[in-house]
Amino acid sequence: MFYPLKLILLPVFLDYSLGLQTLSPLLTVHVGDSALIGCVIQNTGGRSVTKVDWMHSPGQHGKDEYVLFYYSNLTVPTGRFQNRSRLVGDVSQNDGSLLLQDVQEADEGTYTCEIHLENESRVFKKAMGLRVLPEDPKELTVRAGDSVLLECHFQSTEEQRVTKVDWVFSSGQQAKEETVLHYSLNKPVGYPQYQGRFQHRVKLVGKVVHNDGAIMLQKVEESDEGLYTCSIYLGSLMFRKTLVLHVEEPQTTPGPEILGGTHLVIIVGIVCATLLLLTGLILVLKKTSRNRSSADSSAFVKSLEDTRKASLETHVYSPVATWTMTGDEETSGKAEATYMIMHPAQPSPGSDPNNLLGKKTVLGIPRSEQAF
Repeated sequence: MFYPLKLILLPVFLDYSLGLQTLSPLLTVHVGDSALIGCVIQNTGGRSVTKVDWMHSPGQHGKDEYVLFYYSNLTVPTGRFQNRSRLVGDVSQNDGSLLLQDVQEADEGTYTCEIHLENESRVFKKAMGLRVLPEDPKELTVRAGDSVLLECHFQSTEEQRVTKVDWVFSSGQQAKEETVLHYSLNKPVGYPQYQGRFQHRVKLVGKVVHNDGAIMLQKVEESDEGLYTCSIYLGSLMFRKTLVLHVEEPQTTPGPEILGGTHLVIIVGIVCATLLLLTGLILVLKKTSRNRSSADSSAFVKSLEDTRKASLETHVYSPVATWTMTGDEETSGKAEATYMIMHPAQPSPGSDPNNLLGKKTVLGIPRSEQAF
């Protein structure tokens, strides 16, 4: 019975003395934020904490370095963490939690806590991985009338530690602050207080029990532009974050664009040149049309004159009859002759008889030889 019992207790002793514990979940933060890394002993057997050490290991190729150490009621941050690390746990309650502020990319790695107990050679160890992401935007832009989410999340390995959340607004450096939201655990759970002109437009959407104090600002107005500061309290410890909100004019249907002086001069010049070109073109077309009409009129008049002359000649002259002298006339000793007789045409109604050829005329024959 003794040997089996000894084999069971020995691993338990080694696990406690050497600090062989499972690595806690990875804590993810953004550059510039703060992170709370918890380190609490649940049962010390009545022994008090005498010493707390925090160390940082950047990785396989990096060198381990001290973050801070606590001894004889004195906390001493070291190295590059000197102004950014703080022991925030209540050591009298076996709590050696670390607050790391203004996190940098070089802070990524593993943080190990070592707690020494009074009159005890064993050491309690706990490790936590820290992952650092690029910085969250500290300036937000929203259109008037829309909604915007203002985040304020305190990264921590511990829960149920937030005691109060406050949001205040300031339109400038010297402007008076306005309370946007006040939440306290001393009030009934889920009882945030909204004040001032924000009371009907602000809603607490973050889970305070998870150190999240995010709010939603609805129906944003142009007067909401300014600084929004969130304060999260963990007892006497406070974490603060400030966001800058820019408000743009609401999106409307684009109207006519007001042109500048240069654009206006160019447009006027183009219009004037166009009018001049159109005027010249119209004049050219009119002149061309007038010349064409004159030519057509002249041709038409000439055509009418030719038609009238031909008509008169048709009325004056009748068809010409010709014949040849017979053989008996040849024997009488007279030369062969050809006679042409032109009969006068009947005058047209309304015409002047004196202007017509009323006498019979024989062409090419003397009047004494006129045949009837």
